[in-house]
Amino acid sequence: MRTDDARHNGQRGYRLSNALFAEIDRVVDAGMWAVAGLRNGTKEMKAIGAGNPFPSKDLENPALTAAAIKEEALRFGFDGCGISRAEALDEDAARLQKWLDRGYHASMAYMGRHAHKRVDPTRLFEGARSVISVLLNYYPSGTQTDPRAPVLAKYAYGKDYHTVVREKLNRLLEWILSGSAPVHGRAFVDTAPLLEKAWAARAGLGWIGKNTCLISPGKGSFCFIGTLLVDIPLQYDNPVDDLCGDCTFCIDACPAKALVAPRTLDAGRCISYWTIENKAAIGGAFGDRLANRVFGCDICQDVCPWNRHAVPHREKDFDAPPGLLEMTREDWFNLNEEQYGRLFQHSAVKRVGFEGLKRNLDRIVD
Repeated sequence: MRTDDARHNGQRGYRLSNALFAEIDRVVDAGMWAVAGLRNGTKEMKAIGAGNPFPSKDLENPALTAAAIKEEALRFGFDGCGISRAEALDEDAARLQKWLDRGYHASMAYMGRHAHKRVDPTRLFEGARSVISVLLNYYPSGTQTDPRAPVLAKYAYGKDYHTVVREKLNRLLEWILSGSAPVHGRAFVDTAPLLEKAWAARAGLGWIGKNTCLISPGKGSFCFIGTLLVDIPLQYDNPVDDLCGDCTFCIDACPAKALVAPRTLDAGRCISYWTIENKAAIGGAFGDRLANRVFGCDICQDVCPWNRHAVPHREKDFDAPPGLLEMTREDWFNLNEEQYGRLFQHSAVKRVGFEGLKRNLDRIVD
């Protein structure tokens, strides 16, 4: 289902979306961005809300302030930057354990390892006092042209985000470390036991939606997250309100019914899991729920009303290589290893390899 068609998702959905879309438009048009450092095109938006729950500004080293860090983050190409205090996430720890106990992590045993580090950054980086979260938009200006072609997740169009985000994040960290203020830090891009979405939410960059994605006002959910842990206090941002309201478009749209409750994903049912993480055979009963997806899945994001205001990214490395988006269904099923290497040389698709991609193609049910 396309986001533009969300208004026609049944009688109740139509009434709900009218009110929800009106509220989204009001928030966006009024510039009420709940983000401390969020760029929309060339315009920088300010945070909403009054005051700060932790008055750390007076504790900041004037040689390295939160405002300066956010300014540099935008200069290095990030689309948002927020800061929160490094501390144990007790509520998230309880939710994580409940999720693990229910087996919703499927075969991803690594999710259960180092759980204490996932919910407490001071255990991951000794001396951590502040968590700096950044966003990098990857929403494309165009998508695949053949409506019958196997669908590739948008994040896999261009260069692997781990490389792109890490390069920018390391530059930001180097800038922080090069200042006159004594500071140490570490950078993380989805490669360490760290609840990056939870920290981005605490930093006021958005809220975690019912599709389990971070939803950023004005940007939507098509954003990568990077995280820096540093051992100095900074001025911290306010979390923002959850603005999902009564909307259930993401839950209703998932063909695999992987969103078993708001903000609860059963990975064992998720199309992204089955096309990326899983190596076992898929039975015929599940194959028809892949919804023509060959690598990853964006359905729960595509239908989200907050993505109506998503703007195309400005990062050249996220552009699709020539010919990829124009591939027909026949092109995909006739893909050879040489073509695969040319199209996906630097892509996240390399994670499954040529044989893995062909296996996913074989799983797609006409």
